[in-house]
Amino acid sequence: MKTEDVIKYLQGYDGRQIKIMEVCGTHTASIFKSGIRSLISPKIKLISGPGCPVCVTPTAFIDKVIDYAKKPGHKVYTFGDMMKVPGTNGSLSDMKGEGINVEMMYSPFDVIEKAAADPDTTFVIAAVGFETTAPVYALAMKQATARGVRNIRFVTALKTVIPALTWICDNQDDIDGFICPGHVSTIIGSHAYEELAEKYGKPFVVAGFEPEHILAVIYDIVRQVERGDGDVRNLYKNAVRDEGNKKALEVLEKYFEPGAATWRGLGEIPDSGLYLKPEYAEYDGGSRGLDADMELPEACSCASVIVGKINPNECPMFGKGCTPLHPYGPCMVSAEGACGIWYRSI
Repeated sequence: MKTEDVIKYLQGYDGRQIKIMEVCGTHTASIFKSGIRSLISPKIKLISGPGCPVCVTPTAFIDKVIDYAKKPGHKVYTFGDMMKVPGTNGSLSDMKGEGINVEMMYSPFDVIEKAAADPDTTFVIAAVGFETTAPVYALAMKQATARGVRNIRFVTALKTVIPALTWICDNQDDIDGFICPGHVSTIIGSHAYEELAEKYGKPFVVAGFEPEHILAVIYDIVRQVERGDGDVRNLYKNAVRDEGNKKALEVLEKYFEPGAATWRGLGEIPDSGLYLKPEYAEYDGGSRGLDADMELPEACSCASVIVGKINPNECPMFGKGCTPLHPYGPCMVSAEGACGIWYRSI
């Protein structure tokens, strides 16, 4: 079907309201950049989901990492998005301004090189992400163990998408279909959504990131809803295999195991976290049990944005007290956070 025919159909849709969640922040950004909302009927509502790992990381994780950075003989490394996420007493960026040992990293392999060259210092990697980045940390573990680099610690807030989508389906029955995250799906595969579709009777459609890809997925979901179908479809076949990336999944399974994890806005979700296996305990910086999460500022609506209950611009703080330069909540911090994307796009 030609893109112009898809647009014509979606513009003319006049059935019941259909609510579609785009799980991935990259899809949210593409939807804004391409103006897709202006090309579809107002009866098709697109909402953002919990697909920003930084946004769902609890306060206790930030506090743990800051504690390490304050210890003599310790250096903390993390990716840039984590630097501004608020902990109980400030962010990593705030603490860096006070002289603690925290740096942005470009790759965990660089940190292993630094650790190998400086065995008297403990190097702490603050590992945050979904299945897309988790195999990178597994490979870093593989390298550290193979080289005998023992002064590395991983504090992990690695999470998996399927348990979070299960939570959303269990707790929000007004979502009609899901645009599945493209990057995550390259790892876990489209078959990973089969149980969800079968259990909840809702469409789960894997999408690429070009505007025509997203429009095709919206069209597919709308047609499925009209027919009463709830199937998994992979419309990103040039990048996503049905079975996923088996090698990435194998290395992930070798070093990590699932366990309960706390998500900002959702609470504790069983088996949604990834933790180093007991045989690699000496490399674990105390990742389990980091469940405490400070109350977000009263006017902050991040918890509702993360699960698609409201759009970011419906938050009373949006663009006023809360901006990317002065974020009130985590959704405004990350480049993948819905609030940050909306702020930069409207």
